[in-house]
Amino acid sequence: MSVVLVVVGLVGLYLGGELLVRNASALARTLGISPMVIVLTVVAFGTSAPELAATLVAALRGAPELALANVVGSNVANVGLILGLTALAYPLVASWSFLRREVPWMLAATVLAMPLLYDGRLGRLEGLVLWAALVVFLVAAMRSGGPLAPGPRPAGERPGRAWRTVLGVAAGVAVLAYGAQALVAGATALAQAWGVPERVIGLTLVAIGTSLPELASSLVAALRRETDIILGNIVGSNLFNLLAVLGTAAIVHPIAVPPAGLRVDLWIMLAFALAIVPLLLLGRRLGRRDGALLLVAYLAYVGWLFA
Repeated sequence: MSVVLVVVGLVGLYLGGELLVRNASALARTLGISPMVIVLTVVAFGTSAPELAATLVAALRGAPELALANVVGSNVANVGLILGLTALAYPLVASWSFLRREVPWMLAATVLAMPLLYDGRLGRLEGLVLWAALVVFLVAAMRSGGPLAPGPRPAGERPGRAWRTVLGVAAGVAVLAYGAQALVAGATALAQAWGVPERVIGLTLVAIGTSLPELASSLVAALRRETDIILGNIVGSNLFNLLAVLGTAAIVHPIAVPPAGLRVDLWIMLAFALAIVPLLLLGRRLGRRDGALLLVAYLAYVGWLFA
């Protein structure tokens, strides 16, 4: 049964990623707005749904360390693991507008969250501050992204109504979420059967499991040569993790965590976020060598955690 869950999860991740990427691109063309806006808002929020669910459950169950580790670990995995693997699959090229507008927003959200978490408590006031920053970002993203003239449709794509593509995006997010759940459940059961300690399971499967929708949608976008969707998905997901996920969790149930164990991880999260800037500025291109560097850095971080 565990093997079946793993297979079903992998299939669900691929099908959900394909459905999400295809309909997100179609929705941008139908509405005549920049695909980056759709990715930074609809797609990023949808792929961050597992992080939101896991963080809320952890906070309500009195496991604040798990709640915060989920967000911090997911942001590190988004850059190191997902962006690294995606760049290995297909080199990414960023526009100057992306580097000038979207990347600074992600860095600003990271810098904003760090002092709020440093004192070991994230209360409702801090949660409202994070949500206010998210609203400002969404308004700025909508103003900078359109309206644009509808772009050319790929061969074989039929014109459709906006509500159909919205339903397609929602269906893609749902399939991604269920695929991720099935894969994590099956892999966890296999790991327990093989005698892998629960601590190792939590540090690997739980942290990476909530980032599987981002990984699946990014790899599918790489196969479809949708560079904007890949970069926007990573940046948007990190933004929503810090502002929406942490903000919502703090408003619902204030989070109190001893700061000693978090400080190093917070700096590592910032370091991975900053790593995007020089890699993309060198020709505005994230090549396979850069992807390998990010992946090696992430594996080194995981190895350091185990040690």
